[in-house]
Amino acid sequence: MNGTNLTRLMELEHQGWDALCRSVGGDFYGRLMMPEAVMILVNGMILDRETIASTLNDSPPWTSYELSQESLVPINDDAAAVVYRASAVRQGDDQPFIALMTSVYRMVEGEARLVLYQQTAITH
Repeated sequence: MNGTNLTRLMELEHQGWDALCRSVGGDFYGRLMMPEAVMILVNGMILDRETIASTLNDSPPWTSYELSQESLVPINDDAAAVVYRASAVRQGDDQPFIALMTSVYRMVEGEARLVLYQQTAITH
């Protein structure tokens, strides 16, 4: 499927994390997310595109992050999910935030658009 190969989708994931490090995540995800898209955070919050776009720029920025164990899960001819492990640090935090991430993308007019993002805590 054009546009939803692992390299391209992980490039988008890195762009998103870079935006979060610069406190412009709301702008980035406001453009990337489909109107009906949601983000499900590790704390159980479910946020729609409008909420993400209007609030994410005010979140404390990440100072560093590392993504690993990336894999692609094809869904159909115009959709795929990427799954990966993220470790990220905010200034002043003693421990890194570590979780598994899943992002589901759909091709729309030749562009990959985010439909669903979910964080899953790693407890052991």
